[in-house]
Amino acid sequence: MTPTAQDGLLFGIYPGSVAGDDAGGLAEGPPDDPGRVLSALDRLQGPPGRPFLVRAYTAFDDTTRLRTPHATATPADARRYAVRGRRLDLVAQYRSGAGDVDGYCAFLRELVEQYGAVTSTLQVTEEPNVTSVPTLDGAYPEVREAIVRGVSAVTARARELGYTHLRTGFNTTPLFGPATSFVTDLTRRGGDGFLADLDYVGLDFFPDVFQPVATSELAGAVEGLLRHHRDAVLTPAGLGHVPLHITEHGWPTGPGRPPHRQADVVGTVVRVIAARAKELRLSGYTHFALRDADSAKPGLFHQFGLTTDDYAPKPAYDTLKVLVDRFGVDVDVDVDVDVDRP
Repeated sequence: MTPTAQDGLLFGIYPGSVAGDDAGGLAEGPPDDPGRVLSALDRLQGPPGRPFLVRAYTAFDDTTRLRTPHATATPADARRYAVRGRRLDLVAQYRSGAGDVDGYCAFLRELVEQYGAVTSTLQVTEEPNVTSVPTLDGAYPEVREAIVRGVSAVTARARELGYTHLRTGFNTTPLFGPATSFVTDLTRRGGDGFLADLDYVGLDFFPDVFQPVATSELAGAVEGLLRHHRDAVLTPAGLGHVPLHITEHGWPTGPGRPPHRQADVVGTVVRVIAARAKELRLSGYTHFALRDADSAKPGLFHQFGLTTDDYAPKPAYDTLKVLVDRFGVDVDVDVDVDVDRP
């Protein structure tokens, strides 16, 4: 089934502390505290057994050694958080300057072998439409081929191992104008095989972060963006039926960005998603991030957390907890996606 506003949204969160900035750098601070992470996840998830995603990132590059275990880059040892009914939302980045798609596909198959039992969603590449930032996958050659072949590599290996719960997808940032052709190009490249193997599409979006939106206009702007992505991006590419998951959304605190505004933004965005879930086939929402990278630094990318860097909750933490309780998938529901596979 695809979760809807009636059935429940599949919620999740990135529990690490490192955040990428818009110039290819990293916002970092105090190290993660696994015990506090587990406690914060438990409270946010609610009852044990409620489906909930833990977003984690790993990457393939030209130094990656195959046929060895692959650690998650952030959070470290993400598997430890996949307990109480939680599963990983594993992001496999593609950063091969040599355009080594064969090696990337082998890496993906090994990720399925290593993490498949505790992974619900495996995202092939990260923001591959973004070409200007070296920490994002669009900056690397053959990234579109890596998506098309990578999705099928994951799906085939999951089938072989009997991981029927594991779903495969890719994501983008919002696409407008000529950029909307990015997804159409993928489906043309991949053909029927790619369409059959793809379970979901992700969307990273951050309304009112990089371009201000008036409080009174935020709900309408969010709904308009979601409709645009469904109608102008996915449907022309033959993906009108495929579930859309919000794979990253957040709003940072800091100078001129008060914590109460963060709570208001999170509440507004999630309520719009829940209200339009059935109509727009929105399957879930993953928040970025659980904690600040460094609460002492005022930069835009240092304070995306629902908590400070010592895990003190901001108002938005409690806001999201209430929303998970209200709109989340029920305990012990086996979350699936409504796509037909051969």
